[in-house]
Amino acid sequence: MVKDRMAVLTALMDQGVIPVFYHPDVEVCKAVIQACADGGAPCIEFTNRGDFASHVFYEVTRYFAEADPRVIMGVGSIVDAPTAGIYIANGAKFVVGPILNADVAKVCNRRKIPYSPGCGSASEISYAEELGCEIVKVFPGSSVGGPDFVKAVLGPMPWTRIMPTGGVDPDEASVKKWFGAGIVAAGMGSKLITQELLDAKDYAGITKKVRETVDLIKKVRGKA
Repeated sequence: MVKDRMAVLTALMDQGVIPVFYHPDVEVCKAVIQACADGGAPCIEFTNRGDFASHVFYEVTRYFAEADPRVIMGVGSIVDAPTAGIYIANGAKFVVGPILNADVAKVCNRRKIPYSPGCGSASEISYAEELGCEIVKVFPGSSVGGPDFVKAVLGPMPWTRIMPTGGVDPDEASVKKWFGAGIVAAGMGSKLITQELLDAKDYAGITKKVRETVDLIKKVRGKA
């Protein structure tokens, strides 16, 4: 399956919830990512947070290219262009960061890779869009104003596509507030893939939690 820029962007928005995950063990990553894909969330944000994380990412991405081509591996926590380049070379199909970096945008644009930088103001969002970013990440979501911030931005900038991380929980009240405000997707980490499920190696439980969240978002969007 060819995962070009437009296909990836569409998949991210259709999916609604983007699981955000990192683990140093390749086999654990394979199991968790497969569980997410089976739950209806094959677009995964693997965070660049541990020693040799890019090596883990490479092994996992190579595995899913054969084992389950539905999986779209993206990378998060990217703050500089060289690191973005390493992950793109290792198979990343989208790049997410906690900050906005123009050099990362240039590297991603050159390879037609979607880049979602972390933005905390209307000016940062506008600059990200000037750099070619189709979906901007609002980060940290709850700290910059939550759903009210989203509504405020979309008033004068209705073309903006926002994907917050931090503050969006996998429950109906939270999903209604955020998606009702106009977001196109949300990154969810430890509230979705909980430490309790990981410790128990309850991968079926992760699939169930992801499926419930995907279905909830569809319901809130009126697509169920």
